[in-house]
Amino acid sequence: MNDIRINIFEQIGGSAAVSTEDGESLYKRIVKALEQKARVILDFNNIELLTSTFLNSAIGQLYSRFKSPYLKAHLKLENLKKEDLELLKKVVERAKEYFKDKGRIVNGAKEVLG
Repeated sequence: MNDIRINIFEQIGGSAAVSTEDGESLYKRIVKALEQKARVILDFNNIELLTSTFLNSAIGQLYSRFKSPYLKAHLKLENLKKEDLELLKKVVERAKEYFKDKGRIVNGAKEVLG
């Protein structure tokens, strides 16, 4: 299996991984590598600020295209702070739930919002 290492600091050009746009850019790069059956190693070295917005865009939406076992085998994380790992776990749990039953959630939101 081919490894592709992505340094998040270099990818986004700084130590704050906060924007949807940066997350989306990272997501596209990850998808391209995963579609080639590569193992993606995300290196969070030098990332000082990490938000759920960024993680939802970069990692959460991967669950709309790939099954959880595939991602577990092909996506590795390095240098992620303990508190950021907890945030990522919440993002992944929500993403799995959302994409597992997306229709029900969307329809429920439509009913609430009219």
